[in-house]
Formats: sequence, structure tokens, C-alpha cells
Amino acid sequence: MDRNRIEPLFAAAIIAGASYYANYWLEAGGVAAIVWKGLGVGLLALWARGKAVNQDGRIIGAVLALGALGDVLLELHGFTIGGVAFMAGHLLASYLYLRHRRLPAANWIAPPIAAGVAVLAWYLFATLPNPELLGVYVFGLALMTASAMLSRLGALVAAGALLFFASDWLIFLRMGPLAGSPIPQLLVWPTYFAGQALIAWGAVHVLRGEKAIA
Repeated sequence: MDRNRIEPLFAAAIIAGASYYANYWLEAGGVAAIVWKGLGVGLLALWARGKAVNQDGRIIGAVLALGALGDVLLELHGFTIGGVAFMAGHLLASYLYLRHRRLPAANWIAPPIAAGVAVLAWYLFATLPNPELLGVYVFGLALMTASAMLSRLGALVAAGALLFFASDWLIFLRMGPLAGSPIPQLLVWPTYFAGQALIAWGAVHVLRGEKAIA
């Protein structure tokens, strides 16, 4: 049996997440749309938790679950509350990635990089509401991304983290310099969900001691 075959639950997650992109045009609302939005990453979290063979495997499941929670809370309570869930996921993911660091000095490299990116975001988006909170969030986002790139969990996890970073940056641009442009709106969801799917697939198989085939 191919240990990297696409399993039904993972396939269902991809279908749910990819299909939500259609809501850009459908503009569905209400409870059904909120559930639809959270379903893709929520199913990825269930799949990852079911594949876990150790504590680290359960952690990546929890990271994805926090992402799904953030997706839902963004719709129910806005950016601040949703951002708290995502921030928790970023910090937990950073802890996991740095546990599997490729370089002994990674613990000392990632935080300064994240701080620099956070200061840059605060400077670039100073006209947005609560730029200080945005800077704090970007620190967590950049820490997660840098930690993924410095980890031994593979290229898929690093690529997924970069896509997640790009998706959030597009959100900031949509609220600022690119307000009114359709480009960020078109790209936010596919970059975000593709990033989460790559993180899930790559991390799960590496943590199980398997080769994650792209």
C-alpha cells in the first residue's frame, strides 16, 4: 500500500477548502457559509490528528485546529478575535518547528527575523486601525514562517508557511494600499488554504518518519 496515497478525509478537506473559493462570486452568508469556510482546515486538523503517532503529530493537528477556529472567529467576531486564534496557532507551530530545527542557532535566528518583519509591517501599515496589534500579530506570523524555513520538516512545510505569510500580507494590503483592488481578494483564500494543506501534508508524513511526496 502506498503510504502517501490521498486518503478520503484528506481529499474531503481539499474539496471543502478549494470549493470555498467559489464564495468569492457566490457571496453566500449565514451559518452555512461560516461552516463551509472552517470545514477545509477543520478536516485537515482531523486528518492530521488521526495520523499522529506521537506528541508532535498531535501538535500539528492542534495548530491546524486553531487555524480552523480562526477562520470561523473571523466571520463571527472580526479580525481581533480571529487573530488571537491564529496567533496561538503561529506560536504553537513555531514551538514545533524549532523543536525540529536544522540549525542549533535557529532559536536565536528566528525571533530577530520576526521582530524585523513586525517593525516593517508596523511602518508600512501605520495608517490601518491598531497598527501596534498588527505588528504583534505579524511577529507571530513571521516567527512561524522563519521557524518553518529553519526546520527539518521539509520543503512542503516551508512552502506552506510562506504561502500562509503571503495570504495574510495580502489581507493587510487589501485594507491599505490595495483597498478596492480585486487582486488581494482573489488570492487571499487560495494562498491561505494551499499553505495549510502543504503544512498538513508535509508535517504529518515527516513526523511519521515517511517521505512526503509532493
